[in-house]
Amino acid sequence: MIAAGLGCRKGTSAEALLSAIDMACDSAGISRESIAALATGEIKRHEKGLNELAAQLGLPLHVFGEAALKQAEGRTQTVSKHSLAQTSTPSLSEAAALVAAGEGSELIVARLIADGATCALARSRDNS
Repeated sequence: MIAAGLGCRKGTSAEALLSAIDMACDSAGISRESIAALATGEIKRHEKGLNELAAQLGLPLHVFGEAALKQAEGRTQTVSKHSLAQTSTPSLSEAAALVAAGEGSELIVARLIADGATCALARSRDNS
């Protein structure tokens, strides 16, 4: 299973988030249809663009609290000072993708930035 972890500036559109997902999928050499779930942190729960995107793609949007994101922290690859200040996590998108993909998951695309949105992709260990 592949999960897309997403972060964004306040008010980021679904289109900008989709652009970040497409960029990450291109980087991984996979189709957008390979993504089974979207994920983010509690701080982004009410972001209109994220919720619109999940509905548009017909994918679940998993929202994780700080404790769950912290558990994935050691497996993230990038550090965003903004993310650290807002969420206490070096990369919200990477941590969210890793948590959504499950224990033992790994990043297949580290955080990419596009139009105020970030996206990271993680694959579950069993790749189901």
